[in-house]
Amino acid sequence: MAADKDESVGDDKKKSFAGIPEAVFVDDVDVFMSLAENNNNVEQVLKRLDEQHSKYKFMELNLLAKKRRLKSQIPDLERSLEMIKLLKKHQESPTDIETQFLLSEQVFMKAVLPPTDKVCLWLGANVMLEYTLDDASKLLTKNIETARKNLGFVDHDLDFLRDQFTTTEVNMARVYNWDVKRRQAAKSSS
Repeated sequence: MAADKDESVGDDKKKSFAGIPEAVFVDDVDVFMSLAENNNNVEQVLKRLDEQHSKYKFMELNLLAKKRRLKSQIPDLERSLEMIKLLKKHQESPTDIETQFLLSEQVFMKAVLPPTDKVCLWLGANVMLEYTLDDASKLLTKNIETARKNLGFVDHDLDFLRDQFTTTEVNMARVYNWDVKRRQAAKSSS
């Protein structure tokens, strides 16, 4: 499975295809907290890290929605391509093709199709265009390849995002623990 994923993502070893910012691991909390932007203000730093975590969560929801959309789009495109192949196969045949098509959810209608060399495809946004069977086949094949490639990008970005969640959560825990130790040290010195 990993080999398939690498092929779909390509040779590009980008951290994120969707431009997701990388969470920086806080190695030395003392140095991190003494930075001018942090000014040893634990509440401010934790709030900023929590906001970053929330943004990652939002990005994850969007990527998961995109993944669901692509996973349902690919089988639809493949079924359309199969139908184009069937029409091409019967193009020279003198007999009609008897089939059923989806009229609405769970409602099918019988249809008799005469041999044809053209087909209409929905492109989206209430746009339908007529194509020759060969052109429709090329377009659908290209769209399937693009959808699979994009699905690979989304999977890659979801993996990257999980790493950012972990890094952010670890940073939050380290800053919180740093503050607890600092308060305990202040109590014991007074």
